[in-house]
Amino acid sequence: MVRVLVTGSTDGLGLATAETLLGDGHDVIVHARSRQRMAAVKHLMDRGAHCLVAELADPVDVRQMAEQANQIGAIDAVIHNAGVLNGSAVLPVNVVAPYVLTALIQGPRRLIYLSSGMHRGGDTGFSGLDWTGRSATASYSTSKLHVTALSAAVARLAPRIVSSAVDPGWVPTRMGGRSAPDDLRLGHRTQEWLATSNDPAALSTGGYWYHQRTHTPHPAVRDQRYQEALLAQLAEHTGVTLEALA
Repeated sequence: MVRVLVTGSTDGLGLATAETLLGDGHDVIVHARSRQRMAAVKHLMDRGAHCLVAELADPVDVRQMAEQANQIGAIDAVIHNAGVLNGSAVLPVNVVAPYVLTALIQGPRRLIYLSSGMHRGGDTGFSGLDWTGRSATASYSTSKLHVTALSAAVARLAPRIVSSAVDPGWVPTRMGGRSAPDDLRLGHRTQEWLATSNDPAALSTGGYWYHQRTHTPHPAVRDQRYQEALLAQLAEHTGVTLEALA
């Protein structure tokens, strides 16, 4: 049994991931963006899941969430599943929150970041980006390129941590739409496997995964100069660094 925190657990892939992990006998920490949304995971809480409440677009909430997670203790894996498709919250939710939680949650040996095949259309430039979310300055594709590079940077800087990025495919969720062509079950199987399996493949760090197979991401993802520029942007914005991970 392992303890896994799944962000964005009240619907879609996050909810399916949390339900499967709990059903497999693991200790699960779910996350809701508000107390009202907790109703969507009450059936999991009734079965023993913990629940953290935080609006990931709010930097104060994100830090408090990290503190509460540390109070629970002994978290083995974090699946950074939460995401938004458009609007001013794209950078705060899809990139800044995973970065801050990575820096501040103590102890996980496995980190899984939800990417997307759309990351290949992202922009590697940083000029004009509003990390605060006061205005919309980045596309979903760009946010997923950044978070995929964050995953690769963690793998490089913290070899004791198994850091992976996952493309879940275009699956029929609220975000993906009912007509999405990919298999919903396959959309969360890889995250569960990476979080819990002792398969040597699952324990190899730095992978970009699609349906339990590694694929080649955008070339910038593994470009150390791009990674360092991204980390510098995030450190300047948040005031936290990844030094404690090394």
